[in-house]
Amino acid sequence: MRRPAALLAVPLALLLAACTAPRGAASPAAAAGTGAASAPLAGARPPGAASPSGPAAAAPSAAGPWWNGAVFYELFVRSFLDSNGDGKGDLPGLIARLDHLNDGDPATTTDLGVDALWLMPVFASPSYHGYDVTDYETVNPDYGTNADLERLFAEAHRRGMRVIVDLVLNHTSDRHPWFVESAASPASPRRDWYVWRADDPGWGQPWNPGQGTWVARNGAFYYAIFWSGMPDLNYRNPAVREEAKRIARLWLSRGADGFRLDAVRHLVETGPGPGQSGNPETHAFLREFAAAVKAAKPDALLVGEVWSHTLDIADYYAPGELDVLFDFPLATAIVEGLKGGDGEGIATVLEEVRRTYPPGAVDAPFLTNHDQVRVAAQLQGDAARLRLAAAILLTLPGAPFLWQGEELGMRQAANGDDEFKRTPMPWDGTPGAGFTSAARPWFRLAPGHEAANVAAESADPGSLLSRYRALIRARHASEALRRGDLAVVPGTPREVLAFVRRGGGDTVLVAHNLGPGEAAVAVPGLAGATAEAILADAGAALARDGDGWRVRLPARASGLWRVR
Repeated sequence: MRRPAALLAVPLALLLAACTAPRGAASPAAAAGTGAASAPLAGARPPGAASPSGPAAAAPSAAGPWWNGAVFYELFVRSFLDSNGDGKGDLPGLIARLDHLNDGDPATTTDLGVDALWLMPVFASPSYHGYDVTDYETVNPDYGTNADLERLFAEAHRRGMRVIVDLVLNHTSDRHPWFVESAASPASPRRDWYVWRADDPGWGQPWNPGQGTWVARNGAFYYAIFWSGMPDLNYRNPAVREEAKRIARLWLSRGADGFRLDAVRHLVETGPGPGQSGNPETHAFLREFAAAVKAAKPDALLVGEVWSHTLDIADYYAPGELDVLFDFPLATAIVEGLKGGDGEGIATVLEEVRRTYPPGAVDAPFLTNHDQVRVAAQLQGDAARLRLAAAILLTLPGAPFLWQGEELGMRQAANGDDEFKRTPMPWDGTPGAGFTSAARPWFRLAPGHEAANVAAESADPGSLLSRYRALIRARHASEALRRGDLAVVPGTPREVLAFVRRGGGDTVLVAHNLGPGEAAVAVPGLAGATAEAILADAGAALARDGDGWRVRLPARASGLWRVR
């Protein structure tokens, strides 16, 4: 879901080594405000086997579960590929273009090589975005059928990719049959499936206190933290909790590999302000839900959207809760650092994560997502900064997420409306961009699509798409980059972000220069007699210096060296 803006915040030579090794992650290594009938959830605390259609599961390795180190691709089906000429993307279109994402052959270099897909909502909904669900068991007819979604799972698995599905638990559409029945009468059997009261207590949204959250209907008021068309479900009701678990088990049995959970901070509301976000009862339900998911499929993944600060996000890594959380503060630091030529802010957040997250937590770094202005628009299409953004993201630990079209440098019109962030994928330079044969797509194409498209960039070894492909191959070829730990190099110039990644006997020195001029970095105390360039931009150099190394980087350049 969309959140407050306050929390958002050059051809270069590539030297590649050992980048055709099998993609390790592609083959998993592991497996007073609520209704009268409501009661607090039991177990509330203060905040503080695999589907047969999935890739073969194995016991977790010492490095953690399959998602640790995996590269994810966030995908909006409506904007990926239209297969039937109605102007809207669909599941058969997505299946037809899976080879762009991963063709299943580790030796090829013409695919991105991502390890997993995150599908934005695909269930029945009256809106274009799908975050107001009317039927959790049925695929949106615009996208195809349930059989199409199950075929997508199978085709992705055949290529070594996992698929997680957006599951919107916090609320439904006000057109969902559950809510229609709930609103019909105070005596409705489903009245307590939503949060009702006789008056409006005046609660605002946590991020916008001036916007009310209680909506009048049929002589009473229901709670809707986002807007009136999305009434919140009542997770103090055991029947609602059981239904959420049943729906999750259903889609796991059909081949899903897990879920991205939308707006998880807001599942249970106990009062205004702090009671609307991250309260103990929300954490209690997440533990209950996670236990049910893991019982159904032990290696299923739960990714949470907690659009907040590092301390808040860390709470959801508590034992038995969520596996992966999106790192919103780090995303903001990366984009702002690229704008201002400042690597220090990124290093500060990385250190904050190291201190705050529990041992073994798998972070989810990203640049932007479907709710934010595209990174290429924020960076004004600057090619050097976009190449640097890709290098920073894909050398970080955890499970990095790419947003559809980011690999092309897709931009958006100067408009903050969400549709402009989610425009159709440009496959070529034809009038319909290879997205549709219809006279017009569901929404206008992004500016610059004539040049920033898959066909044009695939033919250019210096393109941003080629950059992403090379970086993902480099990540897969290095155990340190894929699953190793990270130690920030201290004492670097402000414009430089440098760190050492170590894992599986592999040591990689990573350095990024975010500034407009050349920079030099001393890395004392890093043992090793030789260094091999995994990926180094033109002019990037590494040499021995006393008991360590010295890096030289041109403006907005990166270097990755394996040190032995």
